[in-house]
Amino acid sequence: MRLLLHMCCGPCSCYPVKKLREERIEPVGWFFNPNIHPYKEWEQRLETAKEFAGKVGLEMRAEEQYQLREFLRRALAAEKTGGRCQMCYSWRLGEAARYASENGFTAFTSTLFYSIYQRHDLMKETAAFFAQKYGVDFYYEDFRLGWQEGIDISRRLELYRQPYCGCVFSEEERYSRELRRARKKAAKEKKRQRLLEAAAV
Repeated sequence: MRLLLHMCCGPCSCYPVKKLREERIEPVGWFFNPNIHPYKEWEQRLETAKEFAGKVGLEMRAEEQYQLREFLRRALAAEKTGGRCQMCYSWRLGEAARYASENGFTAFTSTLFYSIYQRHDLMKETAAFFAQKYGVDFYYEDFRLGWQEGIDISRRLELYRQPYCGCVFSEEERYSRELRRARKKAAKEKKRQRLLEAAAV
């Protein structure tokens, strides 16, 4: 199998590359992340991905065009319907499937499946859709099982570790007191609902 590994960043690639190699699969990394902003953050993550690839001997390719305007155009339209993350997954995983199909790969996967913070089932459905569309296999593996191991590897390699997913919206959410309060309130309500459901059983 010739596998294309979409890389969201260097640290998130640590465990997936290790796990794939243990399974005798040598992936080729591909960096495509138009969601990352501002420019200096995008540049830092690209350079860190290259640094990681160099340290572990991974072949890596990259889309090195910074696409702020196109991301905002798509994201603002998707934000109106609450589908911003779906748009982002579709763009990146769709492009990974297309690139794999057009460049002689038999399958693709993504380091997004390593993150415990992403919407795993939605990404899985999205990747499967584009695999069928472009006639290439989607190699699924739940890399979240190696979450802590990946963190440990990235620290040993002294890689830059980013504090947010990348987009300007998630950056806003980090610092917005109002949004934090709203999320906290929603989390409490979900907990209350779970307790009520448990009590009713």
